[in-house]
Amino acid sequence: MKNDGRKLSHDTLEEIRIRAVQQVEAGESPEVVIKALGFNRSQIYRWLALYREGGYEALKKSVAKGREPKLSDQQLQKLHDIITSKNPTQLNFEFALWTRAMVRELIQDEFQVKLSDVSVGRLLRKLGLSPQRPLRKACQQNPDRVEEWKTIAYPEIQKEAKKVGADIYFGDESCIRSDHHSGTAWAPVGETPIIERTGARFSINMISAINPKGHQRFMAFTSSMNSDKFIEFLKRLMTNAEKPIFLILDGHRVHTSKKVKEFVIKTQGMLRLFILPPYSPQLNPDEWVWNWLKNHKIGKFSIKGPDQFCEQVKKFMCQLQKSKNILLGFFKDKNLEYIADAT
Repeated sequence: MKNDGRKLSHDTLEEIRIRAVQQVEAGESPEVVIKALGFNRSQIYRWLALYREGGYEALKKSVAKGREPKLSDQQLQKLHDIITSKNPTQLNFEFALWTRAMVRELIQDEFQVKLSDVSVGRLLRKLGLSPQRPLRKACQQNPDRVEEWKTIAYPEIQKEAKKVGADIYFGDESCIRSDHHSGTAWAPVGETPIIERTGARFSINMISAINPKGHQRFMAFTSSMNSDKFIEFLKRLMTNAEKPIFLILDGHRVHTSKKVKEFVIKTQGMLRLFILPPYSPQLNPDEWVWNWLKNHKIGKFSIKGPDQFCEQVKKFMCQLQKSKNILLGFFKDKNLEYIADAT
């Protein structure tokens, strides 16, 4: 049986070559030596030729050079710059995400080099890039207003809060659905795991408020959000509050309704509401509460019925209230650095 040198390490092959030549130099028959080693007989004569031409150094291992790269260092740098600074639509591509297929087209258009999707994937990792879930941003968002909020509006709110000794909260509403699922599970190849859950669909509406000190309040309800429900939550938020509360919210019509404004006035300064720039959920840390609840808890839970669903949602939210480190972690998102900067 012949040995396959491709299955041996470079170090092992080097040792075999040197010892084989040494045995032949000591008087052994090349045929006998190579047969004992289990290699093809032509190998021993190739090794002997290398030895006679360059000595034992010629028998030592050498690193395989591999194929010459199809893109130069300059081309790789240009590719990296394009991917990290431009959207595909800016280059007249129809799709807005840099997928492997899109990058393959870009390489072919820019450098006249054809690569497979697999090769493109290896190249992107070599450039320090990785596949990531993109964040969605509303096209109606006004960047100037966002910047003004970060650098002027919020610092002024924070300054006023310090002056009157108020606690700043960020609030938001969400609908939690029973059919939301997230995450993956390990399983044998070709055998997709099945999680049993009810086929019925039901939901629960929620409102939450979170502050930079790691405190959180919430309220769950099955009816729709209206001024009365929002005021009920505001009353709960103010219960036992020893300091004024500054609550920052999005521009939902309920938050700015006449009824809500009248309620705020009656609090005589114990409650003030502030509105975020339109279409800017990334500025609100309370959005992370819903991400945590949906994707890390409910989305991975087996739902059996509406009562169990509502009970579990409330249970998870109560757990979150006690998890100060998680709550504080929500504020570490790069889009929320303006909150820490103003503190």
